[in-house]
Amino acid sequence: MTLPRTTPRIEADAADPRSLHERIAADLRDEIMSGDLAPGAKLPSTAQLTSRFGASNATVQKALALLKEERLVVGRPGAGVTVREHRQRTMRPAAYMAPAAAGEPYRWLAEAERRGLRARGELLAVDETVPPADAAAALRLGPGERALLRSQVLLLDDEPVELVKSYYPLEIVRGTALMEHRRIRGGTPTLLAELGYPPRLSVDRVSARIPTQEQYALLRLPGDLPVLRTLRVVYSDGDVPIEASILAKAGHLYELRYDFGPSSPCAEDVP
Repeated sequence: MTLPRTTPRIEADAADPRSLHERIAADLRDEIMSGDLAPGAKLPSTAQLTSRFGASNATVQKALALLKEERLVVGRPGAGVTVREHRQRTMRPAAYMAPAAAGEPYRWLAEAERRGLRARGELLAVDETVPPADAAAALRLGPGERALLRSQVLLLDDEPVELVKSYYPLEIVRGTALMEHRRIRGGTPTLLAELGYPPRLSVDRVSARIPTQEQYALLRLPGDLPVLRTLRVVYSDGDVPIEASILAKAGHLYELRYDFGPSSPCAEDVP
């Protein structure tokens, strides 16, 4: 079997204080996520990995155990260790912004079903609260001003994929179904459009962060792998902010795809 990459023997390095099995897992994780080790592909044998990394059998097994815990690979008796078929899913945020058609489910659910996945959301909380500073600034709220919070965890095939905390200006949503602890048919974009605030523009700010305690527990994360944290601000007509959401998903299991055309602003144009 041809190894996807050649790697020099890994010696103790003061610049990388991680243990050897963590460094081996990091290199293999990168190859899985970049596609060098494709979904369904068999990982190199333990003997090949021990030779490649200059490590003991026990160290290689500890590295593979990390990847199994991260749900990137699976081990089957007699079949070795293989890359999971869905080792990383690509999310296209722009596909979920528009309101659903009348009688249709929320676009995120419909898109998941189209791909043969069982999708559902668990509503965790609906409450009035003071948003985090960045979400409050996005909604143009004053110090200590409250907003409506709708918090939920999204699942695909019963695996948690994203923790979503969405904040709404109270003057827009007070007295509406958004204030109730129940699902919104067609999703919140549909209801906001019915209220006279159709989503027109969505702006994402994405960063990688160490997970909070809540994110770690609800997303069932292994170790201290980072989450992708998105602050998404949705604007309606007249540049009115109608929603600020903080989304967190496991960085090693998901990637975000954004498509840009010739008319997209250059980096220099974006503050």
